[in-house]
Amino acid sequence: MYIAMNRFRVVPGYEEAFEAIWRGREGRLAEMPGYIEFHMLKGPKAEDHTLYASHTVWESFEHFQAWTKSEQFRAAHAKAGENRGKVEYLSGPHFEGFEVIIHEDRSGARKADAA
Repeated sequence: MYIAMNRFRVVPGYEEAFEAIWRGREGRLAEMPGYIEFHMLKGPKAEDHTLYASHTVWESFEHFQAWTKSEQFRAAHAKAGENRGKVEYLSGPHFEGFEVIIHEDRSGARKADAA
């Protein structure tokens, strides 16, 4: 498996706008082979920002790569420019990609070298 994350540091007062943009965003991930799941995570608040992270899980790095080169990816990100000025960021997005090397499911079954 492969996990792709983007971190966003949202300036205080813009959290509701940021969340509304993501709630209203057209999802195209489910159309892609190898897509498993998506989460938008809200993290801790600091004095100068609230941390958010988008988190997608893929069957493999190759499936994630195919997403980034797809028409669905372009369509999902096409309206990003329309949101300029609606949200203020301290920084971001900051991409982080992870190859899963150990996976444990809810029953406790563990799969080493899951990648």
